[in-house]
Amino acid sequence: MPLRIIFMGTPEFSVPTLVALAAGHEIVAVYTQPPRPGGRRGLDLQKSPVHQAAELLGVPVLTPLNFKDGDDRETFRKFNADVAVVVAYGLLLPEEILSGTRHGCYNGHASLLPRWRGAAPIQRAIMAGDHETGMMVMKMDKGLDTGPVALTKAVVIGETMTAGELHDKLMQIGATLMKEAMAKLEAGDLPLTPQPEEGAAYAAKISKAETRVDFTKPASEVHNHIRGLSPFPGAWFELTIGGKLERIKVLNSEKVKGTGAPGTVLDEVLTVACGDGAVRPTRLQKAGGKPLEVAEFLRGTPVAAGTRIA
Repeated sequence: MPLRIIFMGTPEFSVPTLVALAAGHEIVAVYTQPPRPGGRRGLDLQKSPVHQAAELLGVPVLTPLNFKDGDDRETFRKFNADVAVVVAYGLLLPEEILSGTRHGCYNGHASLLPRWRGAAPIQRAIMAGDHETGMMVMKMDKGLDTGPVALTKAVVIGETMTAGELHDKLMQIGATLMKEAMAKLEAGDLPLTPQPEEGAAYAAKISKAETRVDFTKPASEVHNHIRGLSPFPGAWFELTIGGKLERIKVLNSEKVKGTGAPGTVLDEVLTVACGDGAVRPTRLQKAGGKPLEVAEFLRGTPVAAGTRIA
C-alpha cells in the first residue's frame, strides 16, 4: 500500500522531492511557508515554489505561521498520515508534530551529519573548504538535525563548484534518496543509525555582515567565500567607478599566483592580491546589472593595475 504522506517544504530545493514522492505515494497535504511580498516592486504576494508545485499536483496546501495554535496541530493529526517528509520547510517543529504521524517525520538534509547541522549547510561546506558533502535522510527528533540517520549519499565538492551548482546537484540526489527511504519505510526495512557527536558543526544562516570579501585573508579562503555565496546572496567588494563608490558582486573566481598589498589590483585582468596569494574574479555583477564575464566587465569598466579595492 502506498504511504499517506504529509510533505513539508518551501523553496525550489524541496520541489523535486515532492514530485518524486507524489509519483508513488498519496500526498494528503502540503505544508509550506505563507506567501511573501515579492514581484518587481515587492508588493505582490508570492507563493513558494512548493506551494505552486502542490497546486499543480492538486494537493491541499496549508501555510500556518507556526504550530502554536492547537487547531493547527489538530488539523495536522486529522490527516491520519503514515509519515511526514520535511525538506527545507523553514519552521522548527514541536514535538506534537514530530509525533503526529504513524512513523514520525523524516528530513532530507543537505550535509553529512553531524557536520553542518542548521540552516545553511551547502554554503557553509563550501566556505569552509570541505572536499565532500552529501544528502542524508534522518528521522527528526527534538534537537536541531540531531536525529538518527537512515540513508546517505556523499558528493565530492569540486574546487570551483559554487553553492548554486552544489544546490542543484543535491536537490536531485535528495529526491532520489527520499524516494528510496520511503520505499524502505513502506516495506518495514528502513534502518536508523544514531549520529555521532564527534565532528558536529553548526551551519548558521548567512548574515549580510559576512558577505563582503575580505582580501586580507588567504586566497584559498577568499575563493571559497566567493563560491560559497554564489549566486545568492553573493560576495561583494566596493570599487570607485567614475568617482562613485559602487558595490560589485563576485559570482565566480579562481586562485592565481600573485603578491601585493591585500586588495590591490595587480594587472589589467583584475588579479587581486590577498593576504596570501591572489584571486581573479571571473564573473561579476554591478548593482542592478546582469552578470558579466570578467573580460566583458572590464571592457565597460576598465580597472588599472595598482587600483585598491575593498
